[in-house]
Amino acid sequence: MTIKLVTTDIDGTILKHNGEFNKAVIDCIHDLDNLGVKVVLVTGRMHKSAQKIADELGLSTPIVSYQGALVKNKEHVLYEKYIPNDISKRIIDWGLKQDIHINLYMNDDLYVEKENEFTRKYASHQHIPFNIQPFNTIKLNNVNKILFIDYNDADKVTMVTDKLQKDFPELYIVKSTDFFCEVCHREATKGDGVNCIQKFYGISKEETLSIGDHNNDFELLTSGGIKIAMGNATEELKKLADYVTDTVDNDGFVKAIEKFVKAGANV
Repeated sequence: MTIKLVTTDIDGTILKHNGEFNKAVIDCIHDLDNLGVKVVLVTGRMHKSAQKIADELGLSTPIVSYQGALVKNKEHVLYEKYIPNDISKRIIDWGLKQDIHINLYMNDDLYVEKENEFTRKYASHQHIPFNIQPFNTIKLNNVNKILFIDYNDADKVTMVTDKLQKDFPELYIVKSTDFFCEVCHREATKGDGVNCIQKFYGISKEETLSIGDHNNDFELLTSGGIKIAMGNATEELKKLADYVTDTVDNDGFVKAIEKFVKAGANV
């Protein structure tokens, strides 16, 4: 089966941990475009941040952001899911009592209660502005995502994830990195976003190659006919994958594309 769609995570998959692209990755994506293969970014990032990446790569395809809570083609929204306002309030109130940093995303804007080392590190990496406002003064509406962050204590993030998954089974809650716990609508996985993209283009699962590196990429990989895990991926994701490529630093994305798309190979 010929691959017509490549759905890829950003951080740790095509973008190195230092926030830079290898030139080979940029060239590879341009080659795919020239071959008529659609390349779609599928990320936990907010749309504004992901759009900057798409522009840098020269991509005009729709973007799947907030895991899968928003699929947007330029200004046209193809798919969108919000966390119910009452549940958002319960989660935020609980998080504030745990003294853990919270990012709140509404209408593709980022809100924090205060500026601290986590805020600065996150905003600098994502190249996005943020609004400082006490959460109890914000009218919750159209909550795209709630993100808990602790760059210093991965075990605390695991605790938060486990607790929220137990208390809110009606939501999609996942660790997207060792230091991030992401909270989204139940139908806001990366797989939901990819399914929207496949319907939009009329491309089948079998014609899709999906590639990622972390546990929030489970649904991304299973939405593809060819499932690729990065060499720097979690062990859980590697077990799910059809093939484990090289690391992000060693152009694992490029090597996977050469093997399964350019060479016309299949699993």
